[in-house]
Amino acid sequence: MTATTAPPRAVGAGRSETDRFPVATEELERVAARVLDAARKGGASAAEADVSQGVGQSVTVRKGEVETIAYNRDKGVSVTVYVGKSRGNASSADFTDASIRDTVDKALAIARYTAEDPCAGLADADRLARDWPDLDLYHPWELSVEEAIEIGRETERSALAVDRRLVNSDGASVSRGESEFVYANSLGFMGGYRSSRHHIDASVIGEDAGGMQRDFWYSAARSPRDLDSGAAVGRIAGERTSRRLGARPVATIECPVLFEAPEAVDLIGAYVQAVSGGSLYRRSSFLVDSLGKAVFAPQVSMHEEPHLARGRGSAPFDAEGVATSRRVVVDGGVVNGYFLGSYAARKLGMSTTGNAGGSHNLVVSHGEDDLPALMKRMGRGFLVTEQLGHGVNAVTGDYSRGAAGFWIEGGEIAHPVEEVTIAGNLRDMVRDIVAIGRDVDRRGSRHVGSILIGRMTVGGR
Repeated sequence: MTATTAPPRAVGAGRSETDRFPVATEELERVAARVLDAARKGGASAAEADVSQGVGQSVTVRKGEVETIAYNRDKGVSVTVYVGKSRGNASSADFTDASIRDTVDKALAIARYTAEDPCAGLADADRLARDWPDLDLYHPWELSVEEAIEIGRETERSALAVDRRLVNSDGASVSRGESEFVYANSLGFMGGYRSSRHHIDASVIGEDAGGMQRDFWYSAARSPRDLDSGAAVGRIAGERTSRRLGARPVATIECPVLFEAPEAVDLIGAYVQAVSGGSLYRRSSFLVDSLGKAVFAPQVSMHEEPHLARGRGSAPFDAEGVATSRRVVVDGGVVNGYFLGSYAARKLGMSTTGNAGGSHNLVVSHGEDDLPALMKRMGRGFLVTEQLGHGVNAVTGDYSRGAAGFWIEGGEIAHPVEEVTIAGNLRDMVRDIVAIGRDVDRRGSRHVGSILIGRMTVGGR
């Protein structure tokens, strides 16, 4: 990866921590402690508090002109109390003592009018994190508005310069963001940390005799030093738009389908939803009772890696304070683990997996083929580079989404494709994975390469 146009400066240059965030870290801790104290005095048998704050800046440039400049600087506290097995929750953005008391009182009132739930309660004390590593998640970007505007302009210029047929722009955006939280509960746990997330993106429009097309690209990272340059982001956005010009539908056919890595991420997301707590205990998933069963093709394995340095999904503990750890969640195609918080685990008669708040970094096994090699392996079929809509039925596994991409003949791109639908069933799709590429997309919390599926229906003319 290349460096950003405006190299980052040292954190805190010319400003204090308190100036950077709405309040100091110690104040977050004091607020959390006051919440727990107020809950105890109010009669709660247990309580937890999540106190957070965030700062950020976003700039969008379109056609060389500044379109938007946005800032955020916010804070909040969420309170959950338990009166026996009844639960109540309330929140506020006000950290004053009076507001904290009022917020706790509201949560207690809700709990006293809520039916008991035998599965409600804090995480088990022996599962709480006692110490944790520094996962290198906080990298502030000392980026002025003027510098962000210049990066945005460079990104857009680079995109439009790719092809004279690129005639318009949806804009280029540059954003930086930082957040901090403290979680505490009445079992004695208190912990938190700061994190950052920065972003550069561009979307441009091309036009030829066949009509107009749009595509985009982005770079995202914890540290600005890990971002691609604005010029690189723009160039890729321009190339992706240019190659889509002249797109047309294809006739309805059953054929192999190759999901480009950024789209393959969605398949993994659909699987995670199907084997997560709420879907499982409500029995609203096509993968109920799948633990220990072969669901994926035998060459597929998946690890949860919550302690990756700078990882988008890295966390030393989950939203309940439960310590996270590396897990093999799919082993040789066999489901080896669900994604559960304490409540869902109790509903299922199981133990929490440290996933209150969601999954952490998921790393999917892959082979040696890059995307061109996977296309040659497919021979003839459809390469998906964009999906539209949300046509995934988590109960049945039925999958049907609008799509665009490229028709492949003889292992090479024949022409761009638009206005088609891809359809199948997730149960069949993941079992029919032929290969996964080494072109792994690591920008998010699910790290997976392009996925080749043996057969799906492509609905066109």
